[in-house]
Amino acid sequence: VYDSNRYTVAGLVQALGCELIDMGVVRDDPAALEQAFRDAAAQADAVITSGGVSVGEADHTKAMMKKLGDVAFWRIAMRPGRPMAVGRITQGERSALLFGLPGNPVAVMVTFAAFVRPALQQLMGWQAPPLPLLKAKSTEALRKKPGRTEYQRGIVRTNAAGELVVSTTGNQGSGVLSSMVQANGLIVLGHTQGNVAVGDEVEVMMFDGQL
Repeated sequence: VYDSNRYTVAGLVQALGCELIDMGVVRDDPAALEQAFRDAAAQADAVITSGGVSVGEADHTKAMMKKLGDVAFWRIAMRPGRPMAVGRITQGERSALLFGLPGNPVAVMVTFAAFVRPALQQLMGWQAPPLPLLKAKSTEALRKKPGRTEYQRGIVRTNAAGELVVSTTGNQGSGVLSSMVQANGLIVLGHTQGNVAVGDEVEVMMFDGQL
């Protein structure tokens, strides 16, 4: 497994102007993870991890969050990024928010944009309103099941008529990092939304230098 997410998260955090404390890679071992969480909570306001939040035998993050603090919520009705945990860990008199992000590269960036970035901005006293979702016409049919929010990587442009249109970057697998590299925004398909036909209007979240 290539150590790519640590560099991705580090870049996203530093782009916000946060001070980064890189704790390195922690083995899938409960004792090692507990010590890393204690060390992190003793010196940071927020802790961000990647991987270890699903239901496999080596996924210890959620259990350790329960042991050292609390779990606010776990598993989100979204794609990509369903196995995500948010809570708080405590070390002595200090307490830190913990964002347990998924392990797949695209899921890390999408959950950061949807959850972590606005939370960190609020902690920093950010005064600017969140960027609005724009409306664009889809140039292709999109398959979508109601019951979860989906973030598909898209390329937004202006057509000859001056309208915003959007197409996907192709394969939307959460391990396909190139789908984020090629995109300039995310197509946000809401929780109750179904399939999208060509020409239907969809909402898009522009990267605008965020990712």
